[in-house]
Amino acid sequence: MRTYTANEAKTRFGEFLDRAQREPVRVMRHERIVGVMVSAQDYEAMRAFYANRLHRTLDESAAAAARAGMNEDVLANLLADES
Repeated sequence: MRTYTANEAKTRFGEFLDRAQREPVRVMRHERIVGVMVSAQDYEAMRAFYANRLHRTLDESAAAAARAGMNEDVLANLLADES
């Protein structure tokens, strides 16, 4: 992964964009990473991956709650309990 300083990314922006189409590119400022640029295709793939992962986690949580006897009535009672 190529690394640019923030100033390099600004002054060589066209090169920076071209490189990001081939691989992720880090941007550093004051010797720390402040960002990473990826292609639009890679970004969409990451979004889809994490959306699928979240959906799977929610499904697993719902199934575990159902197995434990959690239903809308139990949840309503828990939420209504002010003690």
